[in-house]
Amino acid sequence: MSRLITTFARNAIFLALTLPLLLAGQTGAQNYTQQLQKSIGIDQKLGDQIPLDLEFTDSSGERVSLSQYFGQKPIVLTLVYYECPMLCTQVLNSLLRAMNVLSFGVGTDFDVLTISVDPGETSELAAAKKAEYSKNYRGRDGSTGWHFLTGEQDQIKQLAAAVGFRYEYDEDTDQYIHASGLMVLTPEGKLARYLYGIDYPPRDLRWGLVEAADGTIGNPVDQLLLLCYSYDPMTGKYGLYIRNSLRIGGLITVLALVGFIVAMLKRDRRNNLHHPQLN
Repeated sequence: MSRLITTFARNAIFLALTLPLLLAGQTGAQNYTQQLQKSIGIDQKLGDQIPLDLEFTDSSGERVSLSQYFGQKPIVLTLVYYECPMLCTQVLNSLLRAMNVLSFGVGTDFDVLTISVDPGETSELAAAKKAEYSKNYRGRDGSTGWHFLTGEQDQIKQLAAAVGFRYEYDEDTDQYIHASGLMVLTPEGKLARYLYGIDYPPRDLRWGLVEAADGTIGNPVDQLLLLCYSYDPMTGKYGLYIRNSLRIGGLITVLALVGFIVAMLKRDRRNNLHHPQLN
């Protein structure tokens, strides 16, 4: 019995020491993600006019104004950065899959503007991305309507603020922390619809383009409906992913510790039954 008590006490002490540290680490991480959520996200600014006088650099190295892309067709806008290791690629890949299903044509019925939020990226990087995605668009050249741009810090910031795209640069990882989504704009440059996450059903994209082409501005309530029926709200912000992962990880760790203690108790009980003289 003394061995049983010793084993139980040892594991109980281990659990008592570990659990507070685990919970403290989780609380600290949750506080951090809550702070991130205040500075990172995509706010709906439906009906707002974006500044068309902003200037960027296209994939050929030419200086261009946003105004030259507007006036005739609705525009799909994505704010990413070309050396992003994960989320940006998912956004562009999902957009490509949706466009490959649409009967609408890029460059004929609508255009796409993909603009880097990293002022350090070059037109060469933009050209490489343009070639990659143009090649995979329906197996034919989509380069006439999908434009990849880079820009200077002040121009990027003004555009991001105008469309409600809140992001931050993390010096420790040399990466940009941002939410995932895209915007659909009218031919005049007004924000008509937002699609969140990393999955854009062709039906929703088509609906947004049809509305935008007519100058119709979507209702912000639409976002709630999409969140309920089409999208996982966790894909809207990094923080929610991190926080739920911590909760799951913490629960698994606690359950593992409890399971270990139960297993040790059962083993000691079996030993006591087979070797009562050891007590």
